[in-house]
Amino acid sequence: MDRESKIKELISQMTLEEKVSQLSYTSAAIPRLGIPEYNWWNECLHGVARAGIATVFPQAIAMAATFDDALVEEIADAISDEARAKYNEGVKQGNRGQYWGLSFWTPNINIFRDPRWGRGQETYGEDPYLTSRIGLAFVRGLQGDDPENLKLAACAKHYAVHSGPEKDRHTFNAIPTKKDLFETYLPAFKALVEAGVESVMGAYNRTLDEACCASNFLLKEILRGRWGFKGHVVSDCWAIRDFHEFHKITKTPEESAALALNAGCDLNCGCTYPMLTVSFKKGLVTEEAINTALERVLRTRFKLGMFDSPKKSRWGKLDRKIINCEKHRALALKAAHKSIVLLKNDNNLLPLDSSPKTIVVTGPAAANTHALLGNYYGLSPRLTTILEGLGEKVGDKFGINLAYRQGCLMYSENSRSLVHYGEANVSDVVIAVMGIDGAIEGEEGDAIASDSNGDRDTIELPPWQLKYLRAIRDAGKKIILILTGGSPIAFPDDIADAVIFAWYPGESGGLAVADVIFGDVVPSGKLPITFPASTAQLPPYEDYSMKGRTYRFMTEKPLYPFGFGLSYTNFRFDSINLSAKSVSKGDLTDGNAVKASVTLTNTGKFDADEVVQLYISRDNRGENEPVASLRGFRRVLIPGGRSKTLEFELFASFFESVSEEGEYQLLSGSYTVIAADAAPVPVSVEKGAPAPVSAKINLI
Repeated sequence: MDRESKIKELISQMTLEEKVSQLSYTSAAIPRLGIPEYNWWNECLHGVARAGIATVFPQAIAMAATFDDALVEEIADAISDEARAKYNEGVKQGNRGQYWGLSFWTPNINIFRDPRWGRGQETYGEDPYLTSRIGLAFVRGLQGDDPENLKLAACAKHYAVHSGPEKDRHTFNAIPTKKDLFETYLPAFKALVEAGVESVMGAYNRTLDEACCASNFLLKEILRGRWGFKGHVVSDCWAIRDFHEFHKITKTPEESAALALNAGCDLNCGCTYPMLTVSFKKGLVTEEAINTALERVLRTRFKLGMFDSPKKSRWGKLDRKIINCEKHRALALKAAHKSIVLLKNDNNLLPLDSSPKTIVVTGPAAANTHALLGNYYGLSPRLTTILEGLGEKVGDKFGINLAYRQGCLMYSENSRSLVHYGEANVSDVVIAVMGIDGAIEGEEGDAIASDSNGDRDTIELPPWQLKYLRAIRDAGKKIILILTGGSPIAFPDDIADAVIFAWYPGESGGLAVADVIFGDVVPSGKLPITFPASTAQLPPYEDYSMKGRTYRFMTEKPLYPFGFGLSYTNFRFDSINLSAKSVSKGDLTDGNAVKASVTLTNTGKFDADEVVQLYISRDNRGENEPVASLRGFRRVLIPGGRSKTLEFELFASFFESVSEEGEYQLLSGSYTVIAADAAPVPVSVEKGAPAPVSAKINLI
């Protein structure tokens, strides 16, 4: 009997109550039919989370900063190995509880539209193309190479137009224009759905007046209609209860359950779907609708092999030995290396050599394990803080005296004076480890030091940290500023000689930072989100219009642009050449691309990675069109003094615009293709970025 027949046969033997019992995240066992209990709620944002020991990789936003989708796929594959091993061990021990399953509610592919959003750290940044590429890589790594026999079931969330404010997420109605919706908010979801992501999670909020978990427009017309999605839809946790408690679009739980199910939400994380038996009795849902949802969730379980003998599984032999193994720890370190972004390096202060005799490490993030983790993390027995990484690196190797003073607090002003800061008075260099951690930014309820439900009211470096840095600066010390966090932090340009953004770098973050500071690794990370110069540059947080947001629509000069990141060497773009200067729109199809070749030279002495970024801008564009859009990127290692030529394919979809009505259109006219190592927005080349090169192409 084939799979579909088995599913229908199982359903035909179930009572209505048994059917309903399978549509909640805590799916009940039905022993007489050989159906074991199953908890659908599992997390693996940057490692298997909340299920004991696991490898803790850099946070999602840091993975995006690598601009390396092959590396991200390798990370996700390692995570799926550990998840399968945990599942295998759990089944042996009779543990089928939460966080020990095979369906993972990852990745978060929402657009990080506003840097105040505490959950932006979970995303892959502000750009739809980068988010799509990194998201696709993560899904491939989790689900494996056989869509009918899944290693894990990945989930694209939160669908759709979900990115804060956290305090309003249960009540907010997002009203984007159709242009913004299809140009910015939906492309990553479309890409993952078309590539076979197994599930999609509906968001808490309403979008265009409909609750996302019961939206006919989002779920029926777009997701299953236009995109042909065949997997299952799951609600965010307790989002369906929000219908009657907060959105006030229904009056009772049975009405809420019926509204969601009838719109195509198959699985409820929460407590509302058990009321479907009442919904049925009141005529609010049909048994056919219940059967349709049940078919979808059972299909996922069959694809995961839950009804097969463990001996038949390709991954049945994975066991606890692979969890946090040496290979995975090395991969976590490699990912941290590639994610670290060098923002400033005056007079080539970095990398440090043996000349400083006394180094003082200071700041509230230096010895802070929370600054490694971000949110949604597992437990590693080998967490290495930045202070520990520096201590291990220095040792007696350079004859350096390394000292440490916390200096100031993470969350509030010191109660004692900042005038005295110990060894900093006699230091040659001060390494100040500042920024934020998960107590200030994160999800509603988790960020215990936040006054804004995990969001930030301002993006500036906390004033008490800035005050402390000023005191050190006024003493005439050279400062290496290391910033931790999952979102942009604005700071005065003169506050430090060198600035490193370390993100939440995972279990080996301290080792990675030390390797970069002392030159064992050349920094190569790039910003996946614009760093505005100040909070004042941001549009109102509650406004979901893209006007003035992200590098694509920003008109003011940022502190650092999307894609920016320095190196210890220097690069030069020598040329960009297109295979055609003019092409007919009819001839330019996704199967017949224009080729762009870009030549890049490493003019320095360090062998180093560079990320070549390709942008397209429509000349004579309209007021609401993007300044430019990322359409390709490639990380490449170039030895010192050598050049490499890279080739990119420019497909028809890369030149498309989105009309005010949300329709994709390929317009005639002139376009500029730009090769750069940062977004082409107002930014000074003297910051250290190589000058971009460009070429024109005309669509006729």
